[in-house]
Amino acid sequence: MNEPYIHVGIMSDGKIDFALLSTYRCHNIEVTGKQEVTYENGKIKWNNGFYNELLFETQSHATAAFELYNVTIGVSFHWERKESQRFMGNIKIIVDGNKLTVINVIYLEDYLTSVISSEMSATASIELLKAHAVISRSWLLAQIERDKSKAELRSDIISTLHSDNELISWFDREDHTLFDVCADDHCQRYQGITRATTQAVREAIAATRGELLMYESSICDARYSKCCGGALEEFEFCWENIHLPYLIKKRDWITDCELPNLQDEAQAEAWIRSTPKAFCNTKDKKILNEVLNNYDQETTDFYRWRVEYDQEELGKLIFKRSGIDFGEIKDLVPIARGTSGRLWKLKIVGTKLALIIGKELEIRRTLSSSHLYSSAFVIDKEKVSSEGIPQRFIFTGAGWGHGVGLCQIGAAMMSEQGYNYREILSHYYANAEIEKRYQ
Repeated sequence: MNEPYIHVGIMSDGKIDFALLSTYRCHNIEVTGKQEVTYENGKIKWNNGFYNELLFETQSHATAAFELYNVTIGVSFHWERKESQRFMGNIKIIVDGNKLTVINVIYLEDYLTSVISSEMSATASIELLKAHAVISRSWLLAQIERDKSKAELRSDIISTLHSDNELISWFDREDHTLFDVCADDHCQRYQGITRATTQAVREAIAATRGELLMYESSICDARYSKCCGGALEEFEFCWENIHLPYLIKKRDWITDCELPNLQDEAQAEAWIRSTPKAFCNTKDKKILNEVLNNYDQETTDFYRWRVEYDQEELGKLIFKRSGIDFGEIKDLVPIARGTSGRLWKLKIVGTKLALIIGKELEIRRTLSSSHLYSSAFVIDKEKVSSEGIPQRFIFTGAGWGHGVGLCQIGAAMMSEQGYNYREILSHYYANAEIEKRYQ
């Protein structure tokens, strides 16, 4: 296996402005400086010509770069914003519906330099950086292999189950058919060389070059999130209904590590309302500054958190986010939880109708203007009227993200306590092994 090229979808718009910061070639023309492309009548308009596709190629992958303007990051999250970003490698522009899509074509190891500096602070410890290099590399190649298998089998992956009383959806990367991976939180954060990288990041990638997490003969689908809340979730409660033996129920702690049955409502409630010992149960500013980028540090309470809504606010929010008019909200009823206590089925009971929704990300999206930190929460109702309608809902929750696989804040604390990257990966991915697949 040789180091592969990766196709990364960066942005889509009707007009793309960018600058080539060194010499590129496109349609046998040498090009540099500021460029503008627009969508017109199903074609790409550039330099008074019309094209189906543009590929700006460089012969100097180690030094050539381009800058894209007005790239949106944190799509639909509370930190969403636009910024200019610089990238290495080639730039490809294609027609995608009635817009243009920008794709960065880059070597995998160069891609990782950005991912690791985008997913966390580039000042994180070397062992955490090594661990993240291995899982980011593994996750991406696992998705590419999965796409190939799906194409060979000519099969699609079902991601919505809809009946009269249930709407169960999950969100992965299957909607990306024009490139391997997108640049935002939907896949892996990839913000080019905009995020200041460090020598430690380069050393971590070089030290683990070609290393993948493997289970038997397959590359591990190495998921990760910011903070598991003290308990790891299993794959099937967030995505497809398949069990992956390396993504299993586990407490985020080494000793005294028995985990309660958090699929039981009473035990889940007791767990979420408490603050059990865990690697990710920390407020250590030094560690958090090392592992969290500047906009992630805008999120302060993540191990345990609290959100409140009044009746009118919650009703409007659910209608806006789901498109369903439930009327006044009478109750939010936990139906099914995963192994970390995260809800993957929640019943919304309104004065007009009741519906069970899931999985975890659909729940988080429906109950927040961006995303709830996680779906591991319990609900208190206050000021209940004689008609049984609460006037206030209080969510008490645990963790930040889906909780499957590596917990970034927990892994940072493990590194601080002297664990090396192999030990960190062994903790979060049971039964998996590290193999070097290319030089």
